[in-house]
Amino acid sequence: MTTTAELLKGAAELFPGEVVTSAHVRHIDLPSAGRFALITLDNGLDHTKPTTFGPQSLANLSDAIDQVEQEAADGTITGVGITGKPFIFAVGADLKGVELLKNHSDALAIGKGGHDVFKRIAALALPTFAYYNGAAMGGGVEVGLHCRYRTVSRALPAFSLPEVFLGLVPGWGGCTLLPNLIGADRAVSVIIENSLNQNKQLKGEQVYELGIADAIFEGADFLEQSLVWTAAVLRGEIEILRPEVDRGEAWDAAVARGRFIADSKVHGAAPAAYRALEIIAAVKDGDLEAGFAAEDTALADLIMGGELRSGIYAFNLVQKRGKRPVGAPDKSLARPVTKVGVVGAGLMASQLALLFARRLEVPVVLTDIDQERIDKGVGYVHDEIGKLLGKGRINQDKANRLKALVSGHLDKATAFGDADFVIEAVFEEIGVKQQVFAELEAVVSPTTVLATNTSSLSVTEMASKLEHPERVVGFHFFNPVAILPLLEIVRGEQTDDASLATAFGVAKKLKKTAVLVKDAPAFVVNRILTRFMGEIQTVIDEGTPVEVAEKAIEPLGLPMSPLVLLELVGPAIGLHVSETLHGAFPDRFTVSPNLAAIVKAGKRGFYVYAGGNPAKPELDPEVAALLVQGDTVLTQEQVRARVLDAVAQEIGLMLDEGVVAEAQDIDLCLITGAGWPFHLGGVTPYLDREGVSERVNGKPFLAPGVASVPA
Repeated sequence: MTTTAELLKGAAELFPGEVVTSAHVRHIDLPSAGRFALITLDNGLDHTKPTTFGPQSLANLSDAIDQVEQEAADGTITGVGITGKPFIFAVGADLKGVELLKNHSDALAIGKGGHDVFKRIAALALPTFAYYNGAAMGGGVEVGLHCRYRTVSRALPAFSLPEVFLGLVPGWGGCTLLPNLIGADRAVSVIIENSLNQNKQLKGEQVYELGIADAIFEGADFLEQSLVWTAAVLRGEIEILRPEVDRGEAWDAAVARGRFIADSKVHGAAPAAYRALEIIAAVKDGDLEAGFAAEDTALADLIMGGELRSGIYAFNLVQKRGKRPVGAPDKSLARPVTKVGVVGAGLMASQLALLFARRLEVPVVLTDIDQERIDKGVGYVHDEIGKLLGKGRINQDKANRLKALVSGHLDKATAFGDADFVIEAVFEEIGVKQQVFAELEAVVSPTTVLATNTSSLSVTEMASKLEHPERVVGFHFFNPVAILPLLEIVRGEQTDDASLATAFGVAKKLKKTAVLVKDAPAFVVNRILTRFMGEIQTVIDEGTPVEVAEKAIEPLGLPMSPLVLLELVGPAIGLHVSETLHGAFPDRFTVSPNLAAIVKAGKRGFYVYAGGNPAKPELDPEVAALLVQGDTVLTQEQVRARVLDAVAQEIGLMLDEGVVAEAQDIDLCLITGAGWPFHLGGVTPYLDREGVSERVNGKPFLAPGVASVPA
């Protein structure tokens, strides 16, 4: 029979590039509680390189368990604890190695190897403790679940089981142990809901409130306080009483809620959430071994599927490419930004002012055509800062300082004379924006960067009448500004490196994912989405029923249907962008007469919602009366093929035009700016897997093996 050590040794050969985590054992004499063994997980790198578990790392932990197991048998220790290096507990499996696996048996070995090591912690004949001192994700969370007791730092910034988000299941005990610890409903929130909500992270306080941790301590002396608490537990002075888990109808209702969440998010298009829910449902009777076996099988199946490869591809785009923008000038060319100006005081401009004030912490001045608008914009920012204070996200001193940074002034010369960076957020009309920039150039310093938040207009044309067009740059945010990470930075034909470097420097301070984009109509996200939406609207105009056109896209598992997205963007904006792109590319982009009629009638979209429930959209009878349709009716399959072919064609043309450096930048834009699902890995891997890229363009977008199922 193969031992755990042999299993891990064989698996380690498949992971040649593993960043190995050590498991140091040291001993602490606890007051009146004996000698205690503390295992510290540490990969020897700084806190920006999180600790992970590859095969050799698991083997090292197994060796540490060998040691404490012997010490327990000898009676020389009274308990065992596990913690991490400063700021990091552990963030799970080594994904770089997982994507190298080629065989189902190797994938199964990884699942079993992790289980076998972690179960040894649970099997120790002494009390075991996990001290979540810093970021804990995936296998990091799960190793702690195998301990009898857990504490958490109030300063812990991120705690999650993100596997479903990436296309896996929490396969080292998460699906089995968590519902048996805190109940199925809370477990569904952590495993399914948070994962599918863009990998939402829990803070230390939430971990404690959910019942995952038995005690919570301040970050400054977290480990010391945890050990004091541990000693009290070992002395019998503290008894941990956990509420009984409801294994009746509440368990079934929780699984049903999880399925509803999965259906609403991925529409059955991604298996991971459903496999996780199957395991949660199966462990209702508390049979942990059966749950662990089911986790092994699900983990191996999903590792060998395309969803995980796509998830890892998307994860790497966001975590690596997104932090090192391709084509950005040397950062040493960037000028300092000590004051920001915002032209406009409407909702978008006010959101921008809030973001700049919070992230850059420099004075931000708004202008508009009258004092009433300015006061309203500044008032919005101050109100939002007040909300942050009310939620405890900032303290009173920080709130006062942020409010003092944001002001307004009617006179542009007074407002912007000493600004280093000025962004306009006015009406989307080229003449208006050219006038604004002409007025700005007359009052700002020669080195001030002039940025435009345009969503589709030419940055080059906008700057064409200026004396210094080289300082104009596109700075396209996505709404809601505070939530969506993407920032398309557009280089006009004359934009110089210093201005562009300054823009990228500002983007980094704003904590945005910046992608360099050529000055082309509608740039990246809006161009692709407009082509996508345009095909949907065209098939409706031609005669396909609205519900058929909508449902055709469901197998993609997009976060919302096309017409709901149109409602979010606003029909008027959608119409404007389609008109802009029709002007640039009349052979591919159409202007829907039905959409124009909807805008003219002042309708907010195609739908009304029964009882105000967003999950129950119904075609608005007034919109139905406006629709003028032809007699060409397509099936869902025909609609889907037509839409995907159009998107593949448009992306191919954009890459030929050099709108971005590579297909990976297209995917990064759609993931961070349009919520394209991680499980698809972006649009280009999906089009490659479905054979659309080859059919339309004669070749795939990505090299073989990138975000694809292993051969």
